[in-house]
Amino acid sequence: MHREHTRTVKIGERVIGGGNPVLIQSMTNTPTEDVRATVEQIQALERAGCEIIRCAVPTQEAALALKEIKKQISIPLVADIHFDYRLAIAAMENGADKIRINPGNIGSRERIKAVVDAAKDRQIPIRVGVNSGSLEKELVEKYHGVTAEGIVESALDKVKIIEDLGYDNLVISIKSSDVLMCARAHELIAQRTDHPLHVGITEAGTLWSGNIKSAVGLGIILYQGIGDTIRVSLTGDPLEEVKSAKRILKTLGLRQGGIEVVSCPTCGRTKIDLIALANQVENMVQDIPLDGVKVAVMGCVVNGPGEAREADIGIAGGIGEGLLIKKGQIVEKLPESELLPRLRRELLNWKKD
Repeated sequence: MHREHTRTVKIGERVIGGGNPVLIQSMTNTPTEDVRATVEQIQALERAGCEIIRCAVPTQEAALALKEIKKQISIPLVADIHFDYRLAIAAMENGADKIRINPGNIGSRERIKAVVDAAKDRQIPIRVGVNSGSLEKELVEKYHGVTAEGIVESALDKVKIIEDLGYDNLVISIKSSDVLMCARAHELIAQRTDHPLHVGITEAGTLWSGNIKSAVGLGIILYQGIGDTIRVSLTGDPLEEVKSAKRILKTLGLRQGGIEVVSCPTCGRTKIDLIALANQVENMVQDIPLDGVKVAVMGCVVNGPGEAREADIGIAGGIGEGLLIKKGQIVEKLPESELLPRLRRELLNWKKD
């Protein structure tokens, strides 16, 4: 398990690497200069389960805004820097807990050294990020195209620049929108470094296609024991990124807690609006503080009890009515309108056997 043996890195009050839990990261899409809007979004993401937040810092005003943003949030703040080394330094001066840079975009060795020195003085970790879309021309030529091998070589070259400057408080990020290339790149780099890895499928796409690509890609990578922080990159509301990341981690057994909802696919036996009911149940349980409880939502009173046997509690719908089921046993028949309220009451008063 690679993540069991990566170095530990402290980001604000959180620690990653060395077998610590895989943390969920997202990124704001508000103008960082708009402190109020950015804080509101971060606080909403915190409530949803985001554990590290990244903000773009394209201007000096954005770097200065970090100071006020930091005062109003509870999770570590990462400053995303693309080109201007002065913005990286300003971000750290204004409270960034970590910075994300691509040393190849920063410029001369002197500029990179200025950033590294500022980070070293404050013991702020640097995330070295390399994307397949920005792979250097010489590496594209060397490997006859954009490849996993080229991405890894590029990332390790950037890491070496910073290590040669006497600093190794680093996190590595290598991303591609090509799922299998991204997975292969992580397999390769895990064999060559013990720095913690931030994992994601970049430019994954919309809520629908992006979730599928991210679930497949992150599933392959994380299941191999690779990855210390993750981001699901979606074209949409960042809240959806956090929800998807939580589900991916739970599905892989890397995160516990919360209620798990399972539901059957609809078929010709379904006599209730199962799709709406399952979505209502999934939304309803979000604010119920139970861990490790499985809730089944079934569309058939014939097979429902048997299919729900592995769940702790469930409901199965019929024509205008439904069943309340516990551990596969029918407890009560209820009118359809009472299924959801009764299920909620049962969960709110839940007592473990």
